[in-house]
Amino acid sequence: MSSVKVFNTSGKRKKATAKATIKAGSGVVKVNDRLANCYEPRLARLKLMEPLSIAGSHASGVDIRVRVRGGGTFSQAEAARLAIARALVAFTKDKKLEKDFLDYDRHMLVADVRQREPRKPNTAGKARSKTQKSYR
Repeated sequence: MSSVKVFNTSGKRKKATAKATIKAGSGVVKVNDRLANCYEPRLARLKLMEPLSIAGSHASGVDIRVRVRGGGTFSQAEAARLAIARALVAFTKDKKLEKDFLDYDRHMLVADVRQREPRKPNTAGKARSKTQKSYR
């Protein structure tokens, strides 16, 4: 039985959850079974590719597969970005890469825990408990 180095990591943003699997390979990155280069919209794709561009040569020798569920388009992109960055750091065990990620953006490795405020009863779906009065 060969010992293949495989790491599983996860990332969350609002309601989106991403699970990344990384192993040695040829540099293929897939998000929900599609190549990351084909991810739409373009702004979300750029957000998703940030850890790969910062990692440089570390990212070219690994295959990454990301599964994202829940949330909106940009929440999914940020969750996938977090999972990819964590996977690269776990796979390479490189402190310099970890420092580069943290210096660029702390949310590359640390999850943003803010959530949507829950709606309040009798406010027609609004999050604030008191409704604004209009005396006109």
